Amino acid sequence: MPVTTGDLRYMSLKVGITGGIGSGKSVVCDMFRLLGIPIFNSDLEGRFILETDLEVISSVKQIFGAASYPKDGKPDRAYIASQAFVDADKLSQLNAVIHPAVNRHFEAWCKAHEAASYVIKEAAILVESGAYKQLDVLILVTAPETLRLERAAARDHLTVEEVRKRSRNQLPEEELRKYANHIIINDGSVSVISQVMKLHDLLKAKAVPA
Repeated sequence: MPVTTGDLRYMSLKVGITGGIGSGKSVVCDMFRLLGIPIFNSDLEGRFILETDLEVISSVKQIFGAASYPKDGKPDRAYIASQAFVDADKLSQLNAVIHPAVNRHFEAWCKAHEAASYVIKEAAILVESGAYKQLDVLILVTAPETLRLERAAARDHLTVEEVRKRSRNQLPEEELRKYANHIIINDGSVSVISQVMKLHDLLKAKAVPA
């Protein structure tokens, strides 16, 4: 996606931010947003698609039954989640419906943000879904598992064991590290702001002539 700066045209970078549940992806993305970087939140986009995409709605009803969409026509996300996170086959089917739709929306969104030097796609399972292949750079946000589970449990009003079950479709952090170009440590031992600022400067510098 070309970006014009003076007499030069640059290619806008597609950057992914991922990490295990409770790692702090959203906090990191908020920092990049304050720097003026457009953020595509895959989770929010997936929710929008569940409510508006008729083809997706039809497919989800086939997977989870009519109870997935009560009489008001809105998806019952709690019900869908309760079914998906205890049935690997249903979760796989759901992901096969949602992820391609989210990827299509991301491509259209990128075209609407061509003026940015780089854009960010935030998603929990960028690697697992294969969506990382759309991207130029992948950033992994890390924190110890115990800390991540405790954060997510407090945030979502769940038990640690419930969070653990929901995270089973994610690759272990040591595996995600193999795909990451950059790592942000979010365990309180080092300033996240300083790490974000360093990456911001680096990513702006990576813009290359088209």
